[in-house]
Amino acid sequence: MDIAMGQNDLTNINNVVYQKLIDNITTLWGEAKSKAITAVNTELLDANWQTGKYIVEYELKGKDRAEYGKQLLVNLAKDLTARNGKGFSRSNLVYMRKFYLAFPICETVSHKLTWSHYFELLKCDNTLEMQFYYTESIKECWKVRELKRQMKSCLFQRLALSTDKAGVLALANEGHQVQTPQDIIRDPFVLEFAGLPKQKRYKESDLEKALKDHMEQFLLEMGRGFAFVGRQYSMQIGSRQFKVDLVFYHCILKCYVLIDLKRAEIKHGDIGQMNLYLNYFKTEVCQPDDNPPIGIVLGARKDELLMEYALEGITNQLFVARYQLYLPKREELQAQLDKLLDEAEQQQ
Repeated sequence: MDIAMGQNDLTNINNVVYQKLIDNITTLWGEAKSKAITAVNTELLDANWQTGKYIVEYELKGKDRAEYGKQLLVNLAKDLTARNGKGFSRSNLVYMRKFYLAFPICETVSHKLTWSHYFELLKCDNTLEMQFYYTESIKECWKVRELKRQMKSCLFQRLALSTDKAGVLALANEGHQVQTPQDIIRDPFVLEFAGLPKQKRYKESDLEKALKDHMEQFLLEMGRGFAFVGRQYSMQIGSRQFKVDLVFYHCILKCYVLIDLKRAEIKHGDIGQMNLYLNYFKTEVCQPDDNPPIGIVLGARKDELLMEYALEGITNQLFVARYQLYLPKREELQAQLDKLLDEAEQQQ
């Protein structure tokens, strides 16, 4: 009996030690793989940048640079592929060249991003837009698919249209700064990921459920700092019960954010209802170290003049904004932004 107990104890000790051995080796190889991936990415970026530099410097020696450069890339793609295998298509060489031209100083290339990030960034039409997505990708640790989505949703243009020329330049150089309640508002919010067809009739509860089911994408659209608290948050006020569609806590602004969804046009009564919710939260929910809550009434349409009168005199942080269930047309937003910048230039 004692011998059996002794063997069991030894087995248990051996199992603990053995599991520790497995854990140590697993951790070792996990860290090694991570370091290897980082090293490979660094070398790949440096090689792509250097290739672009070689191409540009060689082109400068040509006489008819436009035609010369075009034929050069065709010849390079063929000859480099024959000698080195895949990875040297004309398209790749074009982007390596653009990579060097966009980042002529090697030290400005951040190794926190991958070549796939830069490949998407180089599709931007202007420097301000590319600089914004470059900065935000680093700050927010966007994956490539997240970067592509933000670019498709024209995040830069949507944010830039809500500011002036100085704000556009700051947006490009510093990324999106969240310092005031106004900084979390987009107009419109783009909710294409909800999967509700543009023409299909849907209920507000359908939209609410779709946002809850796609919370990761919704948080990406909302921007940094949001933490989901709950859906259909219940409030008992007197003998009546009220529910707000979505509640978040903003970790940067240190306050609750309440969102009420409206399938159609926002009505003036919706403003009063949200104001009621905000007053309740200030008194019953917020802690002493919380800032006043923010309310957003989110609808498919809004009448600007009606909303101006409805919001007059309200001291709470209450905003109205539109949403759309499809990606915006980039050309239209860019045209509006170009007009804004041109008007700012003329006023100087």
